[in-house]
Amino acid sequence: MTDSIISVEHVFKSVSDSTGTLDILRDIDFALEARETVAIVGASGSGKSTLLSIIAGLDTPTRGTVRLAGQDLFAVSEDDRAALRAQKVGFVFQSFQLLANLTALENVMLPLELAARRDARKTATDMLARVGLAERLGHYPRVLSGGEQQRVALARAFVVRPALLLADEPTGSLDFATGEKVMELMFELNREQGTTLLLVTHDDAIASRCDRRITIEAGQVHGLASMLENRWL
Repeated sequence: MTDSIISVEHVFKSVSDSTGTLDILRDIDFALEARETVAIVGASGSGKSTLLSIIAGLDTPTRGTVRLAGQDLFAVSEDDRAALRAQKVGFVFQSFQLLANLTALENVMLPLELAARRDARKTATDMLARVGLAERLGHYPRVLSGGEQQRVALARAFVVRPALLLADEPTGSLDFATGEKVMELMFELNREQGTTLLLVTHDDAIASRCDRRITIEAGQVHGLASMLENRWL
């Protein structure tokens, strides 16, 4: 794959304690092309979220390599890894991960300010309007509904126009109807910006909207399926 934005190469992850060694991930190997949408699926405890954390460079593999836009994430310092992440990656979490002491606007401005963007306020304001929250700019997370908080999180993730968006159970804290609206918005923004989307989900309906599905069972890849091919089976 010549346009791979992420390449996961024979990644293993193990942890040890007084009871012995637990293998969380075993020989994970796949790549994502630019603009692909890919779902990682599997039972609870299968290693999905650990894999996502390693791909983000937030956790380190026991063995193996992860390349982001061609750069080996674990061949550089933590500071350089964080800088690369800030330039290339957006995140959406199940628990929203908004800063409680910042307004919706300030939460979305934050990554722009960290990048020293002079247009941070205007760009963040425009993005919040895009996700339907133009009237909520000055509201703090505690007074926003779950769906509104996740839309703020989407705005914060997409405002830097990331090459890669990582989403970990993005509808896990939402009711069905709200989750449907949030996912529709996520896929719309993804198409508009041409982002590569990698999401962890237990929801088969969400996974079926992606180009590919990667199934993780007991820490190993047990399926790399094209959703287009599956629809014809």
